[in-house]
Amino acid sequence: MIHTRLILLLVFISNFTARADEGMWMPLMLEKYTLAQMQAKGFRLSADDVYSINQASLKDAVVIFGRGCTGEVVSDQGLVLTNHHCGLDVVQSHSSPATDYLANGFWAMNRQEELINPGLSVTFLKRMEDVTQQVLANISDTLTEERRQSLIDKNIAAIKAKTMEASSQYKADIKPYFYGNQYFLHIYEVFEDVRLVGAPPAAIGKFGGDTDNWMWPRHTGDFCVFRIYANANNQPATYSPDNIPYRPAKHFDISLNGVQPDDFTMVFGFPGNTYQYVPSYHIAMLKNDIYPLLIDIRKQKLDIIKQWMGTSRDIRIKYTAKDATIANTWKRWIGETRGLEKLNTIAIKQAHEQAFTAWAQTGSNAAYTKLLPAYEKLYADYTPFRLAENYLMEMIWRNGMEVVDWAGNCSKYIELINAHTPDTAALSAEKQRLTLLAHEFYKDYHAPLDQQLTTALLTAYRHNLPEQFQPTIYPIINKYHKGNIAAYVNQLFSQSHFTSEASFIKLLNHKPSKVANLIDNDPARQLFQSFYNVYANHVYPSLKQLNSELNQLNRQYMAAQMAFEPNKNFYPDANFTLRVAYGNVQGYHAADAVTYNHLSTIEGIIEKEDTTIFDYQVPPRLKALYQQKDFGNYGINQTLPVCFVATNHTTGGNSGSPVLNAHGQLIGINFDRAWEGVMSDLMFNPQQSRNIAVDIRYVLWVIDKYAGAGYLINEMNIIKN
Repeated sequence: MIHTRLILLLVFISNFTARADEGMWMPLMLEKYTLAQMQAKGFRLSADDVYSINQASLKDAVVIFGRGCTGEVVSDQGLVLTNHHCGLDVVQSHSSPATDYLANGFWAMNRQEELINPGLSVTFLKRMEDVTQQVLANISDTLTEERRQSLIDKNIAAIKAKTMEASSQYKADIKPYFYGNQYFLHIYEVFEDVRLVGAPPAAIGKFGGDTDNWMWPRHTGDFCVFRIYANANNQPATYSPDNIPYRPAKHFDISLNGVQPDDFTMVFGFPGNTYQYVPSYHIAMLKNDIYPLLIDIRKQKLDIIKQWMGTSRDIRIKYTAKDATIANTWKRWIGETRGLEKLNTIAIKQAHEQAFTAWAQTGSNAAYTKLLPAYEKLYADYTPFRLAENYLMEMIWRNGMEVVDWAGNCSKYIELINAHTPDTAALSAEKQRLTLLAHEFYKDYHAPLDQQLTTALLTAYRHNLPEQFQPTIYPIINKYHKGNIAAYVNQLFSQSHFTSEASFIKLLNHKPSKVANLIDNDPARQLFQSFYNVYANHVYPSLKQLNSELNQLNRQYMAAQMAFEPNKNFYPDANFTLRVAYGNVQGYHAADAVTYNHLSTIEGIIEKEDTTIFDYQVPPRLKALYQQKDFGNYGINQTLPVCFVATNHTTGGNSGSPVLNAHGQLIGINFDRAWEGVMSDLMFNPQQSRNIAVDIRYVLWVIDKYAGAGYLINEMNIIKN
């Protein structure tokens, strides 16, 4: 009886979390699913105000920024706000010891001073459409998973081709929802001339560094400013000095009224990935098998990089973005693990599964009883290969052994050289491409750091991965270096052509046949190939089959869960498409005797100042303005708001998302989540899951008072009742 009551209680908790500000909702479906709840919380707009294809709506002011963030348009001249960490690569690309925009910030005081960014784009969603019937036409349950996916891919290609015939200036994309039970077409417009307008110094934009990352309270001015340019017809165009600022269909009004506890908030953006409906076996795999080793390997990377960054300004500039990228996910994994334990996530999932199984054993649901046992068996096979894939990625492709990763870039050039009939034009083009890539790579590369990193990573891999995933390089190290990895790496860096730009360009300038031979015999290339062979010949083929089986189970289990809870409004997992999350401004109880307020202020910046720690150094101008209490129109009660927290459900990809009030006005820029609730990608905890936003009043104050770029404020429509 006690056991049964516990199950029912845990299921109740699980169902409760699905109703308490949880969810990343499709804007097209607000009227059907969530508008009434939003309005009950205080929302004052209609569904058409949020998403419409017949009139300008809020969706027309939201963009995909770059390849993984969100941004918002805030003026009729194409001005865009996003996070400082989303623009960090761009700021770094323009920085050097002579022009250290990372440390000093950058502000264009007129259009001519704005900086060009090749490769940077922003993307607008024009419309979305349910195409499930077309995608799943002629798809039956009797098909193998491989054949099923092949037909789906064919149907998707046909739909996209037909769509592009009608609107060739746009980009069409079709993505699955609910694990392939539903499909939506998205039509996008991509702008490729996006210029840097302003970025605060790291002492503002990254204040608190890795120590404060994923934490509350925060005092980080995590924003930067860009401008979209278009041709004379207001259409996308590659960079040209003749391009003019883009005239958007909609831009956000900005409210100076600030936030109070329980105020309605809405986050509009492009969240990356969530996994709300996975079984308990998936959570156990991450918590017990995957995260511990990944956390450890990233800790080793960070220790080495930070050690070197502290030795010179040049190395700090080169590795700032890499360090931030590694640290961000590393700390999230730690917080996620703690959150899963605290919420007792696995037990809640297991209770849900027991209730599901009891239901499946009744009536006409018997087929569903096979799903969870199938999951248990599959995850036993899947886990070691998933770990191997993740660890291999950490070794090379996720800021791992840099020179080894770089050596892997020459594969296409070698293929062209070794072709039966070499294509001279293609060879020349590929050589030029590699030359340009080399300049970008070596600009942010320091060989001694990479040598130490390579030694540490090779040592960790040999220790942590089982025999079946060990590459052939280790027997070579044993034979020729008596197992001494440091000695092997020292020889690699002394002999490789890939460790400096000069030696690499010299390599490329040999005749092609010699280039191919030199690359094939280069120790960095051989190390790359040794690891790549493990992935390509062993890990990838097995994972491909296992993922196919897992996809089928996920699709069936998702449909089964919907049948099990027919009255529940299910939201699809995030998949980097436009979503709405809503909630309220609200602090939270973090731990015994620890309760946090909803708002942080500039006093916290001054209190945290530590001149001996880089991440807590406060710019002198900021301190002077604080001492003068010069907060302009942006302060309140003799202080200046900096950041706030709310209950909106967010994840990666929501970085830079607009945080809106009940009237659809911009009140903040989303940039993080609170540590205690960071496991919300897997299970939302309404008591502690909080998104963190930089208050728009602090953003405007930095632009206006700190940077002296008040002309940008004049572009914006600012409202104060």
